[in-house]
Amino acid sequence: MRIILQEPVEHLGNIGDIVTVADGYARNYLLPTGRAIVANESNIKYVEHHLRGLEKKRLRVQAQGEVLRQRIEGLTLEFERKVGDQGKLFGSVTAMDIAEKLAEKGVEVDRRKIELDEAIKSVGDFTVRVKVQVGIVAELKVVVVGDRDDIVLAAAEAPETEETEAAAEAGEEAAAEMAGKEPAAAAEAESVED
Repeated sequence: MRIILQEPVEHLGNIGDIVTVADGYARNYLLPTGRAIVANESNIKYVEHHLRGLEKKRLRVQAQGEVLRQRIEGLTLEFERKVGDQGKLFGSVTAMDIAEKLAEKGVEVDRRKIELDEAIKSVGDFTVRVKVQVGIVAELKVVVVGDRDDIVLAAAEAPETEETEAAAEAGEEAAAEMAGKEPAAAAEAESVED
């Protein structure tokens, strides 16, 4: 079915574009939601006549998308999660978590527009792509940190472990030296007794 887009639709086109799509997609989604109209003669003439108005609408929508992109790129989202060994999270940070955190900051984004190949499962800094509109993609900075108790425990354990290892190595060396000296000392004691 040939249709005329009334709104930007991803993978199809922009406002005023005439495209051909599957009949079911047009009848069940695009036409009922007002994103498109049927491309018959009268509608094509109507669109040509009102093309300037549609162009203004397209520019306005694009400007709103750019403002939203800049707003998203200006944010840094921080997530605190429980951390296990080697910086791996118990659980993960998902697109839904990111969408909820953005909503807390006053930015409403559909979680399906957040591009995550897979959930974030480790501590660190990540860049997440957010599809704002057709042709406009924002890059959001996401920081995942371990909860404070785990960080304090990990920091406290690490130096002790190193000190303990150093002391153990020093103890082994001292024991080896003592073991090496004892036979010599015993031999000297025997020679003095004779």
